[in-house]
Amino acid sequence: MRSSLLAAAAAALSVPAVHASADDHMMTEEAKLTFERVFASPSLNGPAPRQAKLSPDGRYLTLLRNREDDRDRYDLWGFDVASGEWRMLVDSEALGSGRELSEDEKMQRERARVGNLKGIISYQWASDGSGVLVPLDGDLYFAKLDGDVQRLTDTEESELNPKLSSKGGYVSFVRDRQLWVGETGSEPVPITPKEGDTIRWGEAEFVAQEEMGRLTGYWWEPNDLRIAVQRTDESGVGIVTRAAIGATGTKVFDQRYPVAGSDNAIVELFVMDPDGGNRVKVDLGEDTDIYIARVNWGPDDFLYVQRQNRDQTVLDMLRVDPTTGESVIWFTENAAREDYWINLSDNYRFLKDGSLLWWSERDGYGHFYRFADGEWTQLTKGDWVATRLVGVNEEDGYVYFSGTFEDVLAQQIYQIELDAGMDSIVRVTDGGWQTSGVMDTKGRSLMVTRSKQDQPPQTYLADLEGGAIQTWVEENALDADHPYTPYLASHRPAEFGTIKAADGETDLYYKMVTPPIEPGKTYPVFYYHYSGPGPQVVTRGWDGALQQAVVDAGYIWFELDNRGSANRGVAFEQPLYRAMGGVEVDDQRKGAEFLKTLPYVDGEKIALYGWSYGGYMTLKQMQADPGLYAAGISGAPVTKWELYDTHYTERFMGDPRKVPEAYEAASAIPDATKISDPLLLIHGMADDNVVFENSSELISVLQEGNVQFDMMLYPGYTHRVAGENISPHLWNTMFRFLEANGVTPPE
Repeated sequence: MRSSLLAAAAAALSVPAVHASADDHMMTEEAKLTFERVFASPSLNGPAPRQAKLSPDGRYLTLLRNREDDRDRYDLWGFDVASGEWRMLVDSEALGSGRELSEDEKMQRERARVGNLKGIISYQWASDGSGVLVPLDGDLYFAKLDGDVQRLTDTEESELNPKLSSKGGYVSFVRDRQLWVGETGSEPVPITPKEGDTIRWGEAEFVAQEEMGRLTGYWWEPNDLRIAVQRTDESGVGIVTRAAIGATGTKVFDQRYPVAGSDNAIVELFVMDPDGGNRVKVDLGEDTDIYIARVNWGPDDFLYVQRQNRDQTVLDMLRVDPTTGESVIWFTENAAREDYWINLSDNYRFLKDGSLLWWSERDGYGHFYRFADGEWTQLTKGDWVATRLVGVNEEDGYVYFSGTFEDVLAQQIYQIELDAGMDSIVRVTDGGWQTSGVMDTKGRSLMVTRSKQDQPPQTYLADLEGGAIQTWVEENALDADHPYTPYLASHRPAEFGTIKAADGETDLYYKMVTPPIEPGKTYPVFYYHYSGPGPQVVTRGWDGALQQAVVDAGYIWFELDNRGSANRGVAFEQPLYRAMGGVEVDDQRKGAEFLKTLPYVDGEKIALYGWSYGGYMTLKQMQADPGLYAAGISGAPVTKWELYDTHYTERFMGDPRKVPEAYEAASAIPDATKISDPLLLIHGMADDNVVFENSSELISVLQEGNVQFDMMLYPGYTHRVAGENISPHLWNTMFRFLEANGVTPPE
C-alpha cells in the first residue's frame, strides 16, 4: 500500500529566522497561504520535471515538464547538450485527442500513482536516437527530433504498456488482453490468442502492479529475437463488485481482487518469437501459488526470473534457457530472520562479465553484494541502508547508489569501486540536502535532484569527479518570479529531533514546524502520520506548501516515524510482523506524550490525520487512547485486513487462514465503538485499492453502536482524492471539522 496522499519529503534541519519588517508583515498578510492556492496552478513547488532520460547518443536530455497554467499536464521537452537550448518536442494539448481512457488504463495509472496527471505521462527513446515513442490519450505516436510526429495507432481501445523493442525494430503493446507486435512502420497484429475475459497476455496482474512495483508483463530480448510474455489466469480470483459511485450515476465493476487468504491469479511465463511463433513455456516449478517478482534478460542471452513463494520468505533466481524453457535455481535469497519477510527491489544489475550486482537485507541492513562464480562479496556494509542503485559504470568499475550512510534524514549519492567496496566510498552530492539521482545506461552521466527545507526540488547534471553542478536542468531558484516567493516571508523552519520509542531504547525521528510562538500562548497540533511499512515520512527535503498553509493557519505540524517504517534496517521494521496496529500505536502515543510536555503546545488540542494506512492508524489510535487526542481524521482506511490484497497483507501479517488471531487483533472493527473523541471519516466512492467496503462496514458498526461521527464521501474518486478543486474542498472540510470541535489556534 503506497498512500497517494503521503506527504513528500520533509523539510531541512533549519533555516535562518525571517526578521520581518512592517512591509514584510503587510506582504505576509496579503499572501497568506490558502488551500485553494496550494493546489492551484502554477505549482508553488515550481516546475516538477518527470522521467528525465538521456538519448542513446548523449546529445539530448529529455523530460516531461508540467505547465504553468495546468500543473497536472505534462509535455515532452528536449535539451540539446551541445547548444544548451531547450525546446518542446511534443505539445500534448495540440497533439492529443482528449479521448477518454479505457477503464484498464485508468486503473493502471492509479496503480502507478499517476492517475491525476494529464498529457504525456511516459515515453521511450528509440535505440538509434531517431526519436521517441509517446503514448497519449490512449494512442501511440512516434516523435522525431526534427518536429515530425507520426501517429502509430488510432483506435477506440487503449494501447497498454507500449514499448519499442530493444533494438527498435518493433512496436508492441497490450490491447484487449492480447499482446500486439508490429515491425516499425507496419500495422501491429496480435501474437497471443484471445482466450476470454479471465485470461490476459502481456499484462502484470493486479498485485504485481499495486504492491510489487512491476507494471509490465512482457520483456524484449536485447537483440529483438524473442519476447518473454506473461500469461495470467484470473478465473480463480475472487470478484469484488466495485460500485464506482459518481455524481450522476453508478458504474458497477466486477473486479478480480485477491483478498488476503484467497486464491491469487495463476501466472505463467512463455518465450516466443516476435511473430508469436516457437512458443515455449518457462518451467517455474510445480507450485503455482507463487509470485513472479522480476524478469530480466541477461548478457548471456538467458532469461532470469525472480520467483517468490506465497509466504514471501524465499526468493529463487531462476536461470532459464529460452529455447527450451528449462530452468535451474541460480541462487536463493532467504528472509533475514524467521519472523521477517523479503522486501522486493529493483536494486540489481547484471554485469557484462557474468556477475550480478544484488541488494539484500541479509545482514540486517539493505546493502549491495556481488555474486560471481557462485560466491558472494559484500560491497557496502554498516548500520545504515543503501536505498537505491543509481547506476553502474562497468568500464571504469564504479557503482553509484543513494543511501543513509551519513544521515538517515538526508540521503546522498555515493560512489564505490566494484573491486574495493567500502574502502573506496566517496560522496558525490552536497550534504544537507535530500538527494536522488538517475544515470544513463553506461554510468557516464549523473542527473541529481535535490531539495531541502527552504528550497524546492532542483535538478542538474553533475560532474562525477567532484559532484559539482555542471548544467542546470531545472534550477527552480526562489527568485522574484517563482510562484512561492510571495509566501517566503511567512515560511517557517522545521525542527528535527528524536524521542524514545515505546520500548524505551529505540530512537524515533520527528519533525515539527511551528507558527511564530508568542509568549504565554499555546497552539494546537496537526499530527500527521502514515505509520505503516514502506514510506519514510521524516526527511530533510522540501515538503511543499501544504504544511506551511497548515502552519499559517495557526497550527503546529508534527510527524513521527515509528518502528516499522523504512530505511532503518530489519530490526526497526520487524515489529510489524503479524502485529499491525500494535507497535505503531504505542510509538505514536509517545509522540503525543512528548508534545504535551512542550510549553507552547495545547495538550488538549492534538488532532490526528492519516490516509490509507494512516487512516487505519487514526482509528486504532483513537480506540486505544480515548481522550489522548482531541479529534481524528481517517482517510480511506483499511478497517479489516481480510479485505486488503494478498501480497501486501500476507507479507506482514501472514495468511489469515493460518493466523486468524493476528487478523482479529489488527482489525479496526471490533473496538470501533470505543471511539469517543470526534472522528471524521473520508473515502473516495470508486476506490479500487482500499475498497469502500472497508468504510461501509465501519460506518454500520458505528451507527449500530450509536457512536456519533462525521463523514465526507467523494463520488467518482478513487484512493486518490485530489484535484485543483477537490483538494481544497478536502482540506477545508478537515479544518472546518477541527474548528467545529474546538481544535482552534489561540486568539
